[in-house]
Amino acid sequence: MRRHVGRTGLATGLALIAMGCSGGGHHATTASGAASASRAARVIGFNAGVAGVRNPSARRGGTLRLIADGDCDSWDPARTYVGYCWNMQRLFSRALMARNPAPGPAGLDVVPDLAQAPGSSTDGKTWTYHLRPGLMFQDGTPITSHEVKYAVERTFAQDVINGGPTYVVTYLCPTAPNASGGCDSYTGPYRDRSPDHLGLSTIDTPNETTIVFHLNAPLSDWNYVMALPGSAPVPIAYDLSKHGGAHYAERPFSSGPYEFASYVPGKSLKLVRNPHWSEQTDPFRKALPDTIVFTVDANDSDIDNRLLGNVADMDVAGLGVQLSTQARILPDPTLKARADNPPLGATWFIALETHVKPFDNIDCRIAVQYAISKRDFQVASGGPIGGGNLATSLLNPAVKGFEPFDIYPDDAGKGDLAKARTALARCGHPHGFAAHLATFNTTKGRAQAESVQASLRRVGISVTIDASDPSSYFSQFIGAPAVNRAMHRGMMIMAWGADWPTAYGFFSPLVDGRKILAQGNANTSELDDPKVDALLDQATETLDPNTAAKISNDVDRQVMTDATLVPVMIGKALVITSTGATNVSVLDSLGGYDIQALGCA
Repeated sequence: MRRHVGRTGLATGLALIAMGCSGGGHHATTASGAASASRAARVIGFNAGVAGVRNPSARRGGTLRLIADGDCDSWDPARTYVGYCWNMQRLFSRALMARNPAPGPAGLDVVPDLAQAPGSSTDGKTWTYHLRPGLMFQDGTPITSHEVKYAVERTFAQDVINGGPTYVVTYLCPTAPNASGGCDSYTGPYRDRSPDHLGLSTIDTPNETTIVFHLNAPLSDWNYVMALPGSAPVPIAYDLSKHGGAHYAERPFSSGPYEFASYVPGKSLKLVRNPHWSEQTDPFRKALPDTIVFTVDANDSDIDNRLLGNVADMDVAGLGVQLSTQARILPDPTLKARADNPPLGATWFIALETHVKPFDNIDCRIAVQYAISKRDFQVASGGPIGGGNLATSLLNPAVKGFEPFDIYPDDAGKGDLAKARTALARCGHPHGFAAHLATFNTTKGRAQAESVQASLRRVGISVTIDASDPSSYFSQFIGAPAVNRAMHRGMMIMAWGADWPTAYGFFSPLVDGRKILAQGNANTSELDDPKVDALLDQATETLDPNTAAKISNDVDRQVMTDATLVPVMIGKALVITSTGATNVSVLDSLGGYDIQALGCA
């Protein structure tokens, strides 16, 4: 999953307007800590949200004020592919399955949401779900199996609905997917000539509460796929109107506890209660706040000051505060008591584009593996607390089967320049070469890129930095292989978390050679290794968790042998909430706070 972006966007003052968790315009506390913060400190503590739930409460009401450095890549559940956007989708959209809203390892599992029980299958190919009774959209119309089928069909219309995960296309295409990852035998509901636009033959809806998926190959992880936002139901008539299709992200139709009240792209979003959502039909959402306001703010210091000063309740992007703010929080017991240092469930790495010279040569790629100073990248990211731990492979502890190893050992993360120069000589560039490096156009993104630039300069590799706005970084900037080739963009900074915590859920979009897409591509290195593909196929078929865990490690080792991805850091962040935010807990599967559980004191 393209999960993490840096801090950028368009500033707005919307978060200052509403009465919020800490008293809104009252500015209930200051960064140095007033009485309210001291009271909170006595009932919470540092990392309380990692170990369990900080400040539990059942109180309803108030305005929850969320903030981030950039807008979501898309509010359309079928088009979003950023972790915090998946997290926020859970406020207004419900899929057949959901990530278990529980702290710790239990949060890596999935639980029924719209479905009454997990999907059942005897062969890994045919999966049956039954919907809960009483489900309704925001206008009071019933949610049926037809709207769920239609939602899945939308992903097949890659000319209109692109950018999100395409597992359903891979496994539900009536014939084999084409070379671009699309499905020639079914191209989505907008070209569907059937009267009801429900012509995909691999999904049956025998009645309004039953939906059956007929996969073209076994996938033991299918319940995880049905927990992705793309299975959230979409009303057919609405999507086929002027409000739908490519415009659906501007005002998606709610199946969850909140609905869109107003949205200004790149600036702000306001959610209000959906009057037709019923807690009796929802297994875990409590929908405590009356209103949720999301604000985009480009100013890093402003975001941190709003959080510390209780003018905002939570930074949903979850990448953590700046180094200067970190230095204010850690020595201050009052501030530290409402902070957490969770793992992000993501690995930072540099993808090397194998179709951009000289990265088509494995020895040139190995040279980069040895030349990069991971320690400098860590420092630029915020150190061990604000950035994370050094990585030697792609997997991280949030994926089943993670087992540390290192086939490119160096000097405590500082690089091995002698081995780098030897590899450069083998690849025919003994004095180095020139390369372009893509990064996020943020304070942290540029600092990370500059650390890479400086470390590679030590062996003669000259790096030009290309920066992009985070909201379009994956979907438009590095997601088109043809553009990367044309721009000679051979290196790309990425942070990647598992779409779900298995070998297939982590690696499939990232390294499967059969899933290199013309647009919205995640395999940015264009790795096409039959050994990797074969291992991923094994992972989809095995039902034994121990065997599946071993396959995760096998894939990791083969990808590292190919040297197309340079692991740098397993992400962590120092994050802080307002004193008034309640039910604060980290959801490991999304690497951030569980947004749908939050309330206001």
